[in-house]
Amino acid sequence: MVDFALVPERTALLNIDLQECFIRDSPIAAPEGPAVLERLNRLATVCRRARITVIHTRLVAEPGGRDLGVFGQTSPPARSGLLDRDAPSAQLDAGLLVADGDIILDKPRFGAFTRTALDDMLRAQGIDSVIIGGVATNVCCETTAREAMQREFHVFFLSDGTAAADMPGASAAELQKASLATLGFLFGQVLTVDETIAKIEAATPRMERNSSRDISPAPPAKARWIRSG
Repeated sequence: MVDFALVPERTALLNIDLQECFIRDSPIAAPEGPAVLERLNRLATVCRRARITVIHTRLVAEPGGRDLGVFGQTSPPARSGLLDRDAPSAQLDAGLLVADGDIILDKPRFGAFTRTALDDMLRAQGIDSVIIGGVATNVCCETTAREAMQREFHVFFLSDGTAAADMPGASAAELQKASLATLGFLFGQVLTVDETIAKIEAATPRMERNSSRDISPAPPAKARWIRSG
């Protein structure tokens, strides 16, 4: 198993699709979504103190499905309008804490690098490593992890900071196990939220214990919002 060094100034936290429809009260919500959200809020606070860039993504479609393409043929939720950009179900969950300086990135497909400015944005900041958490483990999180590794980014994938939902033929637990096994074998380092925090704190022994950055329920006025192309 790989053990990457974590350099805070060259690292970004990618909170993948912590949206209402994936967290709670939806047919496609992950049962562990609310617990994952709480862990990621805690991790994001540590990341901000260490000056790690925090990015929250949303999987969204244009109203009327104008940009869905094949995605619209394979995804009933997308066809139904559940992911339409302005739909309440597509908004970031009310429990997600977003700080001044965070980035909100809209994406039109499962992978956060597909048809977005993420790659260019990370490279412009000298970032070569990403911490990936969110929902769903085996769909948008795993797709983003594979894309990142193929683009030469070091991937830290959170075993308890991601969650899956049941699918026909496999339970959420089975899907979670399969994704973590594959990613940990070939695509990056799989570790818990607590292990990630320990890595960050070991790399920043003098970092402030109290964050000076304002945190408020999403979406904040001061967050930088990047729309998908």
